[in-house]
Parts: sequence; C-alpha cells; structure tokens
Amino acid sequence: MSKIISALDIGTSSIKILIGRQKNKGQNVEILTKAQVPSFGVRKGEINKPDKTAENISQLLSEIQKKSGLKVKNCLSNINGAHLFTTASQGLVSVSRADKKISEEDINRVLHQAEAINLPSNKEILDVFPKEFIIDDQGGIKEPLGLLGIRLEAKVILLCGFSPFLENLNQALSLANIVANEAIPSPLADSFSCLSLKEKELGVALVDIGAETTGLVVFEDGDVINLSVFPFGSANITNDIAIGLRTEIETAEEIKKEFATLSANKKKNKKKEERGKIVIPEKALSFSRKTLSRIVEARISEIFNEVSKELKRISKQELLPAGVVLTGGGSNLEGIVEYAKEKLKLPARLAKFRNLSGLPIVELSYSVAAGLLLKSLFEKETEKSKNFGKGFRKFFRIFLP
Repeated sequence: MSKIISALDIGTSSIKILIGRQKNKGQNVEILTKAQVPSFGVRKGEINKPDKTAENISQLLSEIQKKSGLKVKNCLSNINGAHLFTTASQGLVSVSRADKKISEEDINRVLHQAEAINLPSNKEILDVFPKEFIIDDQGGIKEPLGLLGIRLEAKVILLCGFSPFLENLNQALSLANIVANEAIPSPLADSFSCLSLKEKELGVALVDIGAETTGLVVFEDGDVINLSVFPFGSANITNDIAIGLRTEIETAEEIKKEFATLSANKKKNKKKEERGKIVIPEKALSFSRKTLSRIVEARISEIFNEVSKELKRISKQELLPAGVVLTGGGSNLEGIVEYAKEKLKLPARLAKFRNLSGLPIVELSYSVAAGLLLKSLFEKETEKSKNFGKGFRKFFRIFLP
C-alpha cells in the first residue's frame, strides 16, 4: 500500500494542507486532497498566538476529514519569518583512525565543531549545510567519507532562528493534536517542488512572495548558500492600494488581482495608461491606471531591491546561471517575470511544480505544501546532500511530545 503523507503550510493569510501518496512506486506524488482556511495568530510568518493558530489548524483538519474521510495525526510543517537567518562558519578536527581513513564520526565531529559559535541565548542553530570539506589543505571536496587524511576541515552555512517562535509552532501543533515529523523553513520547502537538481548545481535563487513575507533561498553547486526572509509581501501591495485609493481591503485585493500589472517595457505601459481610468461603479471608485501602477511598482520595487541587496551581499548579484524562480501567491502579478529580469539582471521564470499529479494544483501559493510532500516521500531522490535537513529534524525532535 502506498505511503500517505500530509503537509501543513502555516501562512500569514491562510493555512493550507495537502495530502498525497507515492504513485506507482515512482517519483511522482499523487495529490489526494487539499484545503485551506483563513489564518489568525500569525504575523509576518511568525506564530504569535498559538491558541488561535491551533483553532485554525483544527478547523482545517475537520474540513479535510469531512471532505476526504482522511484523518491527519502526523504531518510535515513549515517554519517562516524574518527571524530565520544564515551565517557562515567552519570547523577543524584531526582524523581519529590510525589508518587515517576519514570516518562518519570524523565528519560529525567537524560539523559539530563548526556549530561552536556564539549566539544570543534565545537564538538556536536549526540546521547545518556543508559547502565543502578540506582534507590537508585540499579543498572542494563534497564527500570525504573513506578518503585518507590527517586534518579535516568543513566550511558550512548555519541556519539559525528565534527559539520562542519555534516553541509557539510546537505549542500550536500540540494544541491541535498534531505531531510534526519535521518543520522545514518555507523557502527550503519551496525548493523541493520548484527547483531541479540541475538548477541547484548551476546556481539559482528562488523567491517566494507570500502575504506578509518574501523568502529567498540561493543554491550553488547543489548546496544552500543563503536563506533570508523579508518582512513584507503581496498583502502590503493590497494595503497600499486600500490607502492610496481610499477603499476597503477586500476591494483593494480585488483591484490588485484584476487590474494590477507590471511591465519592463515602459512604452507599452504608457499605452495602457492612455486608455484612461478604471471605474468600479458599485464601489463609487474611479482611478487612473497610472496611479495604480505607481502604487504597485513602489512595493514590488522594495521587494526586489531587498533581494538584489542580499544577492550582492553574498557576491551573487547577476552571477546565477539558472537565474531566479518566482513562486508564492504574489508571483501571480501580471508582468512580474519581466520585471524581475530587468531589476535583477538575471534570467527569470515562474515556478512549475515538479513530480505532482492528481488534483489540479495551479496556485503557486501551494508551493510550500507541495515541497513538503516531495521532501517527505522522496528525500533521497530529490536531494544530493546527505546532511540536508538532518540538523533541523534533530533540533525539532526536542519539542515533540
């Protein structure tokens, strides 16, 4: 019987669930059912009211059970928010065996040594991503197990986060009677459903534009080299439209979805503006396309400026051959791909889900949940690195009941 797995994406505007199973013992996941409910108690991706979030999760689980007959007790979940950050570190140990053959114990010791950095008491190391191993000054080694040497060094990227937000996640899941097998940062989860191994080898940035957060994860040589979460997203565009046009949030959201566009071609944009005003009689609203364009582009520009600054900080600005992949609900904005190409001076495309079948999943807002499913069912096939995600599982296990 095929393994059935559930994935829970706790977002700022909504909480989503996907339930799937391995299809025909291959590398495809068949989606059995999906659902979402509005989210409360989450601010900018961070759970600040666990009891409210637990109520939403319980409501979602009840709906999915009525809809499909499937009862969810275990799942994979995400963790998100601007409290997540990465920092570089390195470790050095002597090879322990008399025959100088590097063992699994040596690798674990050097990675543990790389974790020996000073952090504030409320910050934790959540995961360790090895960039390269160095044996007796010879670098560029990805898998040192079984090689001969005297000294073993490791250069790593440490993923860190704010402990109270992890505790809030655990509390919300516990109150909803859910056991989380893993909690994965949202941008990493996205990478399983939206990126190919080839793109990760060449060098690629994935940008997830959510409601109140924008996640960025960068890969090179198959490894994570950076992860960042910025505290703004597509809901900020809606808020700006509501303020700029003096209308309610619901109307502003409808205007964004129906009329908001971006274009790198300014001449085309001018032609659109010359068509005149947009009129919504039932709301007594009348405004120019130019006004709407200025509101939308100001916020989108802020998002891509932060992405550009982060790429520059890690010396990858304009230097990612596989370019930028856009996902999340905010990436549905018309013209955003061309806008990203112009702003970041890189190839860009919208994400396409890999290895999924069954129910139609056209919404890029489901990319986190889809990635969690793929990671759970096909971790060995989808990730080259043996260490990818190990630290996070170990860390999160201390919170499980």
